[in-house]
Amino acid sequence: QVQLVESGGGLVQAGGSLRLSCAASGFTFSWYAMGWFRQAPGKEREFVATISRRSDNTYYADSVKGRFTISRDDAKNTVHLQMNSLKPEDTAVYFCAAVHDVVPRTTAPEYDYWGQGTQVTVSS
Repeated sequence: QVQLVESGGGLVQAGGSLRLSCAASGFTFSWYAMGWFRQAPGKEREFVATISRRSDNTYYADSVKGRFTISRDDAKNTVHLQMNSLKPEDTAVYFCAAVHDVVPRTTAPEYDYWGQGTQVTVSS
């Protein structure tokens, strides 16, 4: 049974930091590129960051570039999203996703598996 379980969300003040984690099970994690997406109330799900299965390529949305860092630990089947200098507009539910491909992907329909999400709220 495939599972992606996000953790690390919460309430933080603007300028603060959070580190999201996503624990994967039920599939061969090292065969999959991983991504983070987010969805704010009343908005569509949007791409945040992605990492290739060998960690040699990463891509970020322009809105988070320079503030967020995606990484993965294949020994622990885990992907992380370090979020610094958080802004109120980063408030959303953050989702972890996996795609069976060498290269990372930036659009949601390309992904095979999804987690349930973790809430991030940034107060001003």
